[in-house]
Amino acid sequence: MTEFEIIQHYFAKQIHQRTDINRGIGDDAAIVTPPTHHTLAITTDTLVANHHFFEKTDPLYIGHKALAVNLSDLAAMGATPAWMTLALTLPNTDKAWLQAFCRGLFKLAKQHQVALIGGNLARGPLSITIQALGFLPKNRALLRSGAKPGDLIYVTGTLGDAGLALQYLQKKISIPTRYQKTLLKRLYCPEPRIDCGQRILTLATAAIDVSDGLASDLGHILEASNTNATLYVDQLPRSQMMKQIVSSEKAISLALTAGDDYELCFTIPPGKRKQLEKALRTLDCRYTCIGEMTACHPANALSAPIYPVVARSVFYDEAIQHAATSTGLLRRKKHSSQRQGIQTKITTAFNIKTRFTLIYSNGKKYHGPTTGYQHF
Repeated sequence: MTEFEIIQHYFAKQIHQRTDINRGIGDDAAIVTPPTHHTLAITTDTLVANHHFFEKTDPLYIGHKALAVNLSDLAAMGATPAWMTLALTLPNTDKAWLQAFCRGLFKLAKQHQVALIGGNLARGPLSITIQALGFLPKNRALLRSGAKPGDLIYVTGTLGDAGLALQYLQKKISIPTRYQKTLLKRLYCPEPRIDCGQRILTLATAAIDVSDGLASDLGHILEASNTNATLYVDQLPRSQMMKQIVSSEKAISLALTAGDDYELCFTIPPGKRKQLEKALRTLDCRYTCIGEMTACHPANALSAPIYPVVARSVFYDEAIQHAATSTGLLRRKKHSSQRQGIQTKITTAFNIKTRFTLIYSNGKKYHGPTTGYQHF
């Protein structure tokens, strides 16, 4: 099949129809009309085979997750998703793979009324890049920079399940058969918290999606808001599966450090707690208060940035290190690269000790790991 035959057969006919699309697939660019008095929210993520997912993963799951990670970013902004573009690089034309990929992609797109409006198809190593576009009421968005001392910290869902599933796939841990399917679904098929993001839009002071681990992602809020935080580690929401499979200490460690959960972490003023309960009452979405924001002490205010750094193994690219430490642009750190045949792991490290107070509800200090989790 040619490029245009693939586009027409698998992508052009399966798009969700929206009345705000003036021109979609078939022209050099798409033309859309955002709602009046709204602004656009735009996000992009790339998934690369064997860096962000195992190449042998069911393509239905790959299609779902490629869109889900983008929708999770829109959820963290409180945006309503509307459109997407897709840049797909394929090593060959595998009809069964394409059919399954499209089922996963378009099922989630239909669920959230997202239309595919364009993209690109190329030959090469398997990778998927999706740009998701949504809209927000003008001058209203959830940012990372609005948290204040005294705000309560919340997180949706449960944390650490996806990380536990990844450790199982990496043969680092054994999991009873009865839990395997459900646990792997947490890694393969995250559910973006779109409805929750929209309902907290007028209540939350800051928000972020938990893609790289709670400690890492909450650290971005602390940096942007110039605050510290106290977390009660025994309040971190963990699934019953997690509690049955690993020790409490291991579960807390995964909840703090493991990525791929795609839950929302957000802050609200204490006075809006009842409003939050009312706003989320009808959602099938668990949410838990896990701590509070505190004042940033002069000793580390602005001088202790929470930027990711690159952990050196045998070889590493100084340009990557510079980008990570000086600009903080490496948000998706679940990848590795080959340098002269030597595997180089890229991880994150944050100034946890000066920005977080990690304690149990009884006041006992937490001394477990807060960094060091290896993604793909």
